[in-house]
Amino acid sequence: MSAKRATAEPAAPLPMLAIYADESCLGNGREGSNPGGAAGVMEYVHPESGSLTRWDYWVSEPATTNNRMALRSVIEAFRAISRKGVRFRVTFTSDSQYLVKGMSEWVFSWMARGWKKKTGPILNLELWKEAVEAVHEHQVSWQWVRGHEGHPQNEYANHLATRAARELTSSNGLVASKFDEWLAAEREEGRIAIEPQAFPETERFRSVRPYPTAAPSTVIT
Repeated sequence: MSAKRATAEPAAPLPMLAIYADESCLGNGREGSNPGGAAGVMEYVHPESGSLTRWDYWVSEPATTNNRMALRSVIEAFRAISRKGVRFRVTFTSDSQYLVKGMSEWVFSWMARGWKKKTGPILNLELWKEAVEAVHEHQVSWQWVRGHEGHPQNEYANHLATRAARELTSSNGLVASKFDEWLAAEREEGRIAIEPQAFPETERFRSVRPYPTAAPSTVIT
């Protein structure tokens, strides 16, 4: 028997997933109840066949804000992909700087202080806790894209979120995407000219540091 200690095999990299999300609040900031929606399109490239598959999701609330729905876009997406216990490397793209900065920077200092800011309360605290709890098993790269500038996946997510807000509907999980049909119609009307963003390159993936486990919080249904 060899005296040499066996070298452990390096862990296989996690599968890649791209999520493009957006939020909508009809009448955001106005008096009264403002309905809102959160939605996204997910992309996965099969490692052997190279085929790309997309899924959609969306949720709504009868009285909400844009920032609240931006957080729900994260919570719903990561709960959906975590149901079978599979971990992913996720590139999550949103036009909400509130969300991208919050999840890549702010939450780490808030958690280090026991979920407190240096000044004032943390708005949407329970949703921030839920978002961290939803994503902490995965490796995540948070990307910001400017909204309403013709980015196909962002515009499609906006379409889903706005429709959810208007109709107050939910997809109840992931459903087969209608991105291709929507894009063809948008091109026909001359509203979208840019090509869809390419699937992220695995070699360029850089995740934020691992999230600590968030304290249990109230589950929103």
